[in-house]
Amino acid sequence: MLMRTDPFRELDRLTQQLMGTSGTWSRPSPMPMDAYREGEEYVIALDLPGVSTDAIDIDVERNMLTVKAERRPVTKADTVQMELSERPLGVFSRQLMLADTLDTEHIKADYDAGVLTLRIPIAERAKPRKISIGGETAHKQISG
Repeated sequence: MLMRTDPFRELDRLTQQLMGTSGTWSRPSPMPMDAYREGEEYVIALDLPGVSTDAIDIDVERNMLTVKAERRPVTKADTVQMELSERPLGVFSRQLMLADTLDTEHIKADYDAGVLTLRIPIAERAKPRKISIGGETAHKQISG
């Protein structure tokens, strides 16, 4: 149902974690995700802790799903002196090529406890269906 578009994304994510660099709009950091089928829906769960809903952008163009989010620094008073800052800031993005068997017109998005969950229904044309066989009269017309 889902095709990987960038084989080096995981390597980039590990490098950014080790070097402590944050994503920019021109070079966003990847966001961790899970993808699975649940009944008649395909579910994608993306980790975005500390990101407000107004900083999340979800876009579908043809079969390309793009999720972008920005974790901004929390404004602090001038008297605050930061001792430790490990939470990554910046821009995060994920692009997924969706199969034609998914109904991109009816995607539902929910955001709870820092997890963005996208539910994409399986298209009717992709569901199994029975094909009926014509009767004897159909065969006689062809051969006769």
